[in-house]
This record gives sequence, structure tokens and C-alpha cells, in this order.
Amino acid sequence: MTGDMTLPIPRRGFIDVAGGQVHYREAGAGGPVPLVLFHPSPGSGKMLTPLLREMARTRRTLALDTRGNGDSTPLALPDPAIADFAAAALEALAALGIGHFDLFGTHTGASIAMEAAIQAPGRVRRLIIDSMGLWDARKQADYIAHNSPEIAPDLMGSQFLWAFNYCRDQYLFWPWYERTREARRDNGLPAPEVLHDFVVEVLKALPSYHLSYRAAARHPKRDRLPLIRVPTLATSHPGDSLIRYLDEVAALIPGAGKAIAADPETPEGAAIAAPCYSAFLDLAAG
Repeated sequence: MTGDMTLPIPRRGFIDVAGGQVHYREAGAGGPVPLVLFHPSPGSGKMLTPLLREMARTRRTLALDTRGNGDSTPLALPDPAIADFAAAALEALAALGIGHFDLFGTHTGASIAMEAAIQAPGRVRRLIIDSMGLWDARKQADYIAHNSPEIAPDLMGSQFLWAFNYCRDQYLFWPWYERTREARRDNGLPAPEVLHDFVVEVLKALPSYHLSYRAAARHPKRDRLPLIRVPTLATSHPGDSLIRYLDEVAALIPGAGKAIAADPETPEGAAIAAPCYSAFLDLAAG
């Protein structure tokens, strides 16, 4: 594990749910209510370990693996919607004995967090939506067609090379499959250990990784955002390609705040973003 070794070390666990198990990471204690983190797709809650550790300084914090990602059992549905992933997350949190909580979601996790807050406004105290994309019909169709192909293992092991290139190109282009000068990102590659972990998490869930991604692409975010009825902060960071949608996301949510933070997936970014998130969450503590 990299980063500040004085930060809380996450514990790992599984909770039994209908149809299988949900894997989670947890650290910290205290705070008015637990904070729950929903990760981007592809990957798992491991991608948010830097933020988990930073937020655990002052509150109990959990990061779930979305059903069908990381080590969580896929949903027993052929084509689940974001509402299904949100309901499954709420089920897992109830099984963990967590009634009321704050909620953070980024990218695909932002869509799941939004829908969880709509489904259970009495359980979600405060909501942070980070780096959400709002597609027009053309972009939506393009994402559904190209962004998350179904990949099956073969005896030549081609899935291993595919997964490496797929994960690497997430850092180099946006979207990853448009390998052009115009789509090139300027962030560079992460540390080899980070890329390795990313690839491993995707490989774990190879048969089902695409389901949450496709659900997010189909989700009618512009129609659903105005239905949020809990205090909400919309955020992004300058290195995220989805920051272009931040103003519109915030404007669609009744009474939402807006903030430019930092990358919650890196130790450096999480250290900057955590005080921003905590300032919003702690507004309700008094």
C-alpha cells in the first residue's frame, strides 16, 4: 500500500445478500453517520482506497464493490439498470446494519449514488456527486456500442493483453477507444502498481464488468437529477474529462452546491479533496 502510512488501514469484508455476497472495504470510526463510497467503472472499491483512508481520519467510511465488479457477486439480471445497482447497494448496507449514511459516488458510482438517494431519501443524509457525464443521444449510442465490450477468456490468454491495454488507455484517451490526437488526455500514466491493481480488478470481473458501465450509459441522468431531494454537492477536478458537465449537473439538482476538488483516486488528490468533501458533510453535523 502506497501513500501516508499514518492513515487508517482499510479492513475488508463480505456481507451476504440475495443472490450472493457484496465485498467492501472499511476504515475509521466516528462522524455523525457513516460515509459510503461508490467507485467508478470499471474496477472496484479498491480504486477509492486513497479517499477511503483520508475520509476515515474523521468518520467511519466504507467502499463497496458494485455488484458484478471486484469481488461482489453479479446481479442475477441479464441487463440490469442503474436502479438495480442502487437497490442492491441499499440492500447490502441494510445487511451491514447501516440505516442512515452519507454517500459519495464518482463516474458510474455517481449515477448509482444519485439513484440510491432518490430511492431512499430517508436513509441518505448528504450526497456528493463527482464527475458525472451527461450524454446526448449520439454520445450515448456511441458509448453503449464501444465503451464496454463483452470479453470472454480464451485458451490463448488474449483477455490478459486486452485488459491491460483497455485499462492503460483509460488514462491516455477519452473515451478510451478513440485513440486520436483530439481525444488524447494530458494526465499521463499512473504508477505501475496502480495500473496493475486496476487491471487485476477488471480481470476478476471479466464476465460482468460491462453491465454497470452500460447501465450508466443508458441512465437518463438529466431526467433523474431533478428528483434528488437530499442536500447535494456536485464536484469534479480539472484533470477529469467530465468536468465539462459540472455546471449542468449542479444546475439540474434542486439547491445543489458545486466545487472544484481533486482526483479522489490518487493519494495526492484525495488529500486535497477530502477537506472539501468533509466541509460539506460536516454542515449537517451541528
